[in-house]
Amino acid sequence: MSIERKHVGRRMSQIVTHGDTIYLAGQVGEAGASVPDQTRQILEKVDALLAEVGADKSKILQAVIWLDDMAHFEAMNAVWDAWVPEGHAPARACGEAKLASPDLQVEIIITAGR
Repeated sequence: MSIERKHVGRRMSQIVTHGDTIYLAGQVGEAGASVPDQTRQILEKVDALLAEVGADKSKILQAVIWLDDMAHFEAMNAVWDAWVPEGHAPARACGEAKLASPDLQVEIIITAGR
């Protein structure tokens, strides 16, 4: 199976496909924005990246979500729950981690199929 990379940078690619599996780099929102706003911005990026390779959010297999503080769990979930199509919830993990910048509160990593 071939491997295709899109939006390739020195350190990472935003999209890597291997056969019918799509891997997205960790997506973040605007530094300093609220948790709901960062979550919305991230999910908009996910929608656009998946569309670029012929997929959509109904094809998400797994999501890994990092929050800078688990106190933000409910605020993030309010946006997430409204975004995930009914009956298409992916396997998911959510944990607390120090993110790349102190102004980032949410990072989401997606694996999807076509």
